[in-house]
Amino acid sequence: MKTAIILGATGLTGGTLLQKLLDDDRYSKIKLFSRSSTGVKNGKIEEHLIDLFELEKYANEFQADEVYCCIGTTKSKTPDEDTYRKIDHGIPVSAAKLARKNEIPKFLVISALGADAESKFFYNRTKGEMERDVLKEGPSQTYIFRPSLITGNRKEKRPFEALGKKVMKVADHLLVGLLKKYQSIHPDAIAEAMIYVANNPYSVTKIESREIQEIAGSA
Repeated sequence: MKTAIILGATGLTGGTLLQKLLDDDRYSKIKLFSRSSTGVKNGKIEEHLIDLFELEKYANEFQADEVYCCIGTTKSKTPDEDTYRKIDHGIPVSAAKLARKNEIPKFLVISALGADAESKFFYNRTKGEMERDVLKEGPSQTYIFRPSLITGNRKEKRPFEALGKKVMKVADHLLVGLLKKYQSIHPDAIAEAMIYVANNPYSVTKIESREIQEIAGSA
């Protein structure tokens, strides 16, 4: 029986992932590291309500077979760039370092399509720098998932993202061939792909949105 760690279980994809792991008989314990409670009651859950900026203080509790990092924010929610970077870059990199230090064999993290450490755009550059640094600092089996726009019902309101999703419902039908990778994606597909990669040998380190869909479809 396995133990998994989730960072970001209160978010859309992290919450979906949590439910799938709770239903998976291969897992006997799910450790949650979050600022606030998910409110989910289950005997498998071990919840740690902490300051994620000080994750290294909880090294003794940070023990598992794999780590799922679903941390992420938005410009509207976190307009200050320094704080944004601490969340989207700092937390995943700290978690990757801790996973390696504690000899956790697999680290799986959600990034974004278009992540590029050399990008002129702050969001893409931050994600790209996060990818670069988790690969450098994390376990040898580190996997980066690069979804396109994630659909689904979030707890918080994101008006511009909601508008984008309405546009994508129409645009998805037009995105064919090489453009398929830009089609929107549901958190179910991301969660299923992450669990599959965590439990099977996989040779690709950076997994883009279309490949995430294909893994989920065959899992």
